[in-house]
Amino acid sequence: MKKTIIAISLLAALALTSCGSSTSSSSEKAVQTTAASSEASSTSAATTSTAAQTEHETAPQNTVGYEGMNAVSGDALKDGKYNISVDSSSSMFKIADCILYVDNGSMSADIIIASKSYDALFMGTEEEAGNAPESERITYTSNESGQSVFRVPVEALDKGIQCASLSAKKQEWYGRTLVFRADSLPDEAFAESRYTSAEQLGLADGDYTVEVKIEGGSGRASVQSPAELTVKDGKALAKIAWSSDNYDKMVVQEKEYAPVITGGHSVFEIPVTGFDYNMPVSAETTAMSEPHMIDYTLRFDSSTVKKCG
Repeated sequence: MKKTIIAISLLAALALTSCGSSTSSSSEKAVQTTAASSEASSTSAATTSTAAQTEHETAPQNTVGYEGMNAVSGDALKDGKYNISVDSSSSMFKIADCILYVDNGSMSADIIIASKSYDALFMGTEEEAGNAPESERITYTSNESGQSVFRVPVEALDKGIQCASLSAKKQEWYGRTLVFRADSLPDEAFAESRYTSAEQLGLADGDYTVEVKIEGGSGRASVQSPAELTVKDGKALAKIAWSSDNYDKMVVQEKEYAPVITGGHSVFEIPVTGFDYNMPVSAETTAMSEPHMIDYTLRFDSSTVKKCG
């Protein structure tokens, strides 16, 4: 009888132990399931958050303008209509052409976009555009070529101006910074000459050197500095030596100049229309699959002019 009781007790103890093990295992599984569910929820939330963040992705923003630029107001210009270059901080906001209008010190411009990618512009940030009434939006008209033309006010040239564009596809505002470049205007557009001439500097006929800085293009091209400078009858000529021999033409004030190839460099002798301002020039490169004319500016620093010999 005692043996039977002991056997029954052992069986009961084993049953209890088995139940405890089963309960513990179930509990662990429940914790694991809850954790997995929590992790899945967290991952889902993160995915949703990431998706929300990528919904309004914009193209990388580029630096616009140039070092040391000073704002140019409409009062500095003569009344008229001028073609002008515009820098955009966004590679997606491609401006096909721009026409500047100056009237009694006030400026406006027709920004011409080749596509129908944008329904409206707003002169301000994208946040301001989103909160502004529709009446403040600048809508477009179409020109004879079917391009979109936006007439916008221009606060100043050579100054970063905030502009937001409304995507026709996504109906979202995207912010850009625009700079209307004063150095792309002809000198006759200015009420007063914007640069210093060799004659004003009192440079006698002879040979000199001068520091020159180039801007424009992809930023990879360079020119030799200091450059050789020759003054004759009050007019200055500079020898511009490019970093390669791939340049076969330069254009200054609508006149073409051919190079001399020296030591692997394309060297041009061009007129210096003035010192201490960004002188617009163009150069044709043959480094690509076909020749490309690229716009640059050259700035000759009058404080660095040195007489040779």
